[in-house]
Amino acid sequence: MRRKMLLWALFCLVLALLPSQTASVAVMSVDLGSEWMKVAIVKPGVPMEIALNKESRRKTPIAVCLKENERLFGDSALGVSVKNPKFVYRHLQSLLGKKHDNPQVAVYQKRFPEHHLGKDESRGTVLFRNSEEMQYSPEELLGMVLNYSRGLAQDFAEQPIKDAVITVPAFFNQAERRAVLQAAQMAGVKVLQLINDNTAVALNYGVFRRKDINSTAQNMMFYDMGSDSTTATIVTYQTVKTKESGTQPQLQIRGVGFDRSLGGFEMELRLRDHLAKLFNEQKKTKKDVRENHRAMAKLLKEAQRLKTVLSANAEFMAQVEGLLDEIDFKAKVTRVEFEALCADLFERVPGPVQEALSSAEMSLDEIEQVILVGGSTRVPKVQEVLLKAVGKEELGKNINADEAAAMGAVYQAAALSKAFKVKPFLVREAAVFPIQVEFTRETEDEDGSRSLKHNKRILFQRMAPYPQRKVITFNRYTDDFAFDINYGDLTFLGQNDLSVFGSLNLTTVQLSGVSSSFQKHMDAESKGIKAHFNMDESGMLLLDRVESVFETIMEEKDEESTLTKLGNTISSLFGGGSSESNANVTEPVQDEEEVHPETGKEQGQKEEAAPQEEKLEPGEKQEEEVPTQEKTEGEALDSKADPQDEKEGEKNGKEEAAGEAAGEAAGEAAKEPQKKAKPQKKTKFSEDVTVELQVNDILNPSLEAIASSNKKLQDLTDRDLEKQEREKTLNSLEAFIFETQDKMYQEEYQAVVSEEEKEAITTKLSEASAWMDEDGYSAVTKELREKLQELKKLCKAMFFRVEERRKWPDRLAALESMLNHSSFFLRSAKLIPEDDQIFTEVELKTLDKVINETTTWKNDTVAEQEKRSPTERPVLLSKDIESKLSLLDREVNYLLNKAKFAKPRAKPKAKNNSTTSESNSKANSSKTEEKVIPPKEEETKDKEATEEVRPGEEPPTIEPTGQNTDSSSQSQPKDETASTESAEKDQSENHVGDEL
Repeated sequence: MRRKMLLWALFCLVLALLPSQTASVAVMSVDLGSEWMKVAIVKPGVPMEIALNKESRRKTPIAVCLKENERLFGDSALGVSVKNPKFVYRHLQSLLGKKHDNPQVAVYQKRFPEHHLGKDESRGTVLFRNSEEMQYSPEELLGMVLNYSRGLAQDFAEQPIKDAVITVPAFFNQAERRAVLQAAQMAGVKVLQLINDNTAVALNYGVFRRKDINSTAQNMMFYDMGSDSTTATIVTYQTVKTKESGTQPQLQIRGVGFDRSLGGFEMELRLRDHLAKLFNEQKKTKKDVRENHRAMAKLLKEAQRLKTVLSANAEFMAQVEGLLDEIDFKAKVTRVEFEALCADLFERVPGPVQEALSSAEMSLDEIEQVILVGGSTRVPKVQEVLLKAVGKEELGKNINADEAAAMGAVYQAAALSKAFKVKPFLVREAAVFPIQVEFTRETEDEDGSRSLKHNKRILFQRMAPYPQRKVITFNRYTDDFAFDINYGDLTFLGQNDLSVFGSLNLTTVQLSGVSSSFQKHMDAESKGIKAHFNMDESGMLLLDRVESVFETIMEEKDEESTLTKLGNTISSLFGGGSSESNANVTEPVQDEEEVHPETGKEQGQKEEAAPQEEKLEPGEKQEEEVPTQEKTEGEALDSKADPQDEKEGEKNGKEEAAGEAAGEAAGEAAKEPQKKAKPQKKTKFSEDVTVELQVNDILNPSLEAIASSNKKLQDLTDRDLEKQEREKTLNSLEAFIFETQDKMYQEEYQAVVSEEEKEAITTKLSEASAWMDEDGYSAVTKELREKLQELKKLCKAMFFRVEERRKWPDRLAALESMLNHSSFFLRSAKLIPEDDQIFTEVELKTLDKVINETTTWKNDTVAEQEKRSPTERPVLLSKDIESKLSLLDREVNYLLNKAKFAKPRAKPKAKNNSTTSESNSKANSSKTEEKVIPPKEEETKDKEATEEVRPGEEPPTIEPTGQNTDSSSQSQPKDETASTESAEKDQSENHVGDEL
């Protein structure tokens, strides 16, 4: 038994030494707004929690301060923006994925005139250029912010985190989404998904109302007005049946409307300009406050506070101390004035609602509730105008307007992570901007002349759900060619949104290897050039591959005997499968939908309606009807239909085999049945086509630029870590000097130091303090660390003596108490009668020896310590006392555990007196049986084995005293039969007591 326990302890030790699998399973989400960010985490034991920043706030300003030797984030950076606004970078979201000539860049420059925006000559994008050495792209600055958010999450979770879900506005196009992914890559963050912020809000809303979702569709509208933009989203909640997890709730984005430039920041800017106008009208100075960047930064900060206060008050007194030339500013602003300043902005509030309804092809009557999201929806006038526009009784405010997106995104992060298991909640995003494929090919006119014709085919329509895969087939090309991937019809955008949208051309795809594949497979029938597209969970469009697909007919073997055919038939019936090689067959792609750019006939070519463009042509329909290998093409096929197709294939195979066997038996050699079977032998194979992509919107940074950016950010991070380490060491040195100087006057320290030692320590501390005042604050980390170690080494002996004297009373009292209890236990054990003694003589002598040795050691060591001076190293050490305590405790516990599980040697009469009447009758009956037929030793053992574990009873799992139990049972075989129940009851009670 002891061997088993030893093995189990060894196994537990090995498990403890193994690296923990939960060390880095936490995931995070970042709600990346234009002005604020919220970070949420999920880790084992902490489901969905907002991570607090260093100021213990639940949201952090997106601001980066970059000075020569300093980098600050969040509130610390905003504090610098009032004094030195040119070193603080904010509202970076509006510059992502934008070229230097984009109108949005000009708007940013107008809002923040203190920044110098240069042009990146290699990509045509924006650079913040303070000097030749300090040049940063918006992606690099956003990467710093994401790295900082990761640090906040790791500090809150107390473990490393890499995986994250990041929110982006629903109106972000391909270039803007790529910019966020590039920034995350620089920050070392692994992006599980870019989720649209409106979708994250809808997911958070649905997760906490799962029970209210049923098979009846419920349409909700989320109206989100943030700092820079406004978005209205129509979401449908409904339960759907899935093959994997049964009936589950689902949210589907049905409609999206937005206004990129309608937000709370524009209101704050107008309030700022109004305050500047009021200050100039006071004419306390001849200078124009609008020309002073620092003064305007102060007014902007006051305008932000003013907007918040006016949401709850009718008027407020704005005031700024030392605004310009040490002149204080004070002025009263009313809510009526604020609403008049932003009247044209409030008129645009219903716009996103109407756009969302239009894209969803729904009416307001179908919307059950309009729910407010975003900080700027707290402005009373916004709610008033919106309520009037939607015609509802009230607006929904039953969701956390600030944190809903972060909480929904972190739920999605947990669902995507393999470390957590969450209840499924299906999410169907929607593509806000349509994407189409454009290509040009030669056509032959009626007069025989040839001309070029430009074709457009919709790949993803507006509000098309994703993630989704699609395939487009080019049937008329036999040579290398190119096609373009562009945005589709964007006439639904307003003129302002369209002007800042950027390039409408995404990518030019150049294909090579088409003609060579046709020359290589001239004997096969071409099924076209197929381009496989994928819009992933992040809304990024990817071209997976392009392949040239061919179809050929396999020749049948005529010399196949009837027996061989029958054997093949039987093997196929039992899942033997086909003997043909599938090496060249294209692997099926799930959930792919085929878009056919060309019809089978020239007169059938049309370009107008997108639904008509995606209809399958007759030739392609015939392809889908061909069974077996043709299914592997995968277009518009769902994996859910595979089992049914297999059954049909098996049924066809059985019928075919039966027909062939009957034909062979009758001796018929007709050719018509063979012709009918030949289409079943058709097989498709493909050859990959070389693809060369030319990006037309925003070029990706080169490998050298990526390496340079990573090094730049890493250098800044290393510098910050070095700075933090230096500050930590400096603070530790300062604290040690002041605390030790104070301790030298305390009585317990004065008692353990000699005059010489006291003088040496005091002198060193004074020298260190003087050095700190002169050179310490400019010293490097290494020098500070050496100075601290020197002082600690000098004071180590003094601290040791004081610490030991503090521990003596408690440790000695515990040892004295343990000796008293052990002595009492030993005396009691010796008084047990010899017949009932459960302890051996060796065990009792061992305990007696340990008690005597411990007592002697304590008395001698305490006496010797009393003879020593307090300034000498003590001989009575707390660790020695703890060691003696541990030894004594181990010996006593060993005997106590033995007593707990020991089986007392009681007489049968005593057993019968302690049992119930029912057990008495059983015992008497067993005695009668013993008198008539004395039991044999083997039968007794069998009975013991039988009664040891009865059906319906749990056997003891731990038996530390099994040897004593066996010896007692062997010495009293008759008594065991008479007292089986009581003995088992005692055993079970002892066992339960041991577990407790």
